[in-house]
Amino acid sequence: MSKYETIIGLEIHLQLKTKSKMFCSCSNDGENQKPNTTVCPICLGHPGTLPVVNHEAIKLAVLLSSALGFRIYKKSKFDRKNYFYPDLPKGYQISQFDEPLASEGHLIIEHNDKKMRIGIERLHVEEDSAKNIHTKNETLVDFNRAGTPLAEIVTKPDFRDPGQAKIFAQELRLIARYLGVSDADMEKGHMRCDANISLRPQGDTKLYAKTEVKNINSFKSLEKALLYEVERQTQLWDKKQAPKITATRGWDDDKQITVEQRTKEGSADYRYFPEPDLPPLIIDKEILDFAKQHLPELPLAKQFRFRKEYGLNVEEARFLVNEKFWSGYFEAVMSELRTWLCRDEKIHPDSDEADKIWEEHKAKFARLTFTWLSNELFKLLGNYSDFHKTKISPENMAELIKLVYQKKINNPSAQSILAKMVKTGDDPSVLAEKMDIAQIDDAGTLEDMVMKIIMLHPEQAQQYRSGKVALLQFFLGQVMRESKGKANPQKIEEIIKNKLK
Repeated sequence: MSKYETIIGLEIHLQLKTKSKMFCSCSNDGENQKPNTTVCPICLGHPGTLPVVNHEAIKLAVLLSSALGFRIYKKSKFDRKNYFYPDLPKGYQISQFDEPLASEGHLIIEHNDKKMRIGIERLHVEEDSAKNIHTKNETLVDFNRAGTPLAEIVTKPDFRDPGQAKIFAQELRLIARYLGVSDADMEKGHMRCDANISLRPQGDTKLYAKTEVKNINSFKSLEKALLYEVERQTQLWDKKQAPKITATRGWDDDKQITVEQRTKEGSADYRYFPEPDLPPLIIDKEILDFAKQHLPELPLAKQFRFRKEYGLNVEEARFLVNEKFWSGYFEAVMSELRTWLCRDEKIHPDSDEADKIWEEHKAKFARLTFTWLSNELFKLLGNYSDFHKTKISPENMAELIKLVYQKKINNPSAQSILAKMVKTGDDPSVLAEKMDIAQIDDAGTLEDMVMKIIMLHPEQAQQYRSGKVALLQFFLGQVMRESKGKANPQKIEEIIKNKLK
């Protein structure tokens, strides 16, 4: 056990998925446009221009606040955060300081099979700065990003392990995507994370000077940067040289180290004062109702439900839930299978009897559906995230699984049909007929095939009857060849055993 306790907090910026910027009508799609083309006098900070709050950005920020259990204030205000830097065209950033949009939120995460409640201090909205592009000899500035709406989330120092911080950031990204408030792609800068870390002796309750780590562009880098800082600060404590002032360090991904940048500014250094060009932000009933109506089942809750309702294990449930499309697709396929089962059993889908019979089959169908999605469909699509490539409706996927379940087609035939479905989106039954690969189940037809093979191989038949039972596989293979792989192998095996008694 370490002599020191690790204290970690996160500051996360999420780029809100709006059509226009935070305080003007410029496109919020500047990353896909030529540099310095999605700009106007307002986001460039020209004298005499006036900002106007983006209503859609506020709706998305309130929706995110609702999902994270925040106390949402009906009245908040904007402030000017003053500092000079090349990427800040106005010389200040419009943000929120002492009266944020929301405070006292939380997020439940699961780490090492244990649930943890991570407190979140505040969520406020602000505009982004421009983007600096550093080359060997110069620094260029692209102002397309200036004015992009951001939600900044500041956690409480509740993390005691870098792995917990990584899971929190991943869970927050997933929630943002489920809500549709942000793409939260760290590589594209839609989600940026700064980590504050300090150590203290075990049993101590005091908070010591923290180090803020910046330039983190992936979840892996977040964990590695924090692990590096734990080691670095541990050595300082052991030498009785524990950090005395708050400092900022950057993460060097190539060298896998943090590098000192500067001592950290405090709020006084930014000379905050109320934004004179914007009135107080009032959150009305319309916005609150929007948040209530658009709040979906959140990822962790869905993951636990999948485990309880469908019998999936932790990894399987997480695998599906990690992409909103596939969790919905999985449930849509299961719903189609339930409808088919009720129709096949000739019972009303809303009856108690339907619920009972579904409970008997649900786990088997869930296992079969997960297997065909994860092992077969994703392999054909090329990537788990390439859901936009699938032309297969949940109804057709359910029909394919039903054909496999009923043993009307075997696994190799089903794989061939699925490959065609990925390209065409056609009905599996139609494809099975076109490809002439529907499984043969008719007892009379199968018996004729078995008898033909036995008659063609009298010597092997005699050896089998004399006790060489391994020859069963020989006859099975011969019949499958005769049927071109379409015979039901289970039924063939039974018939062979009966005919060779």
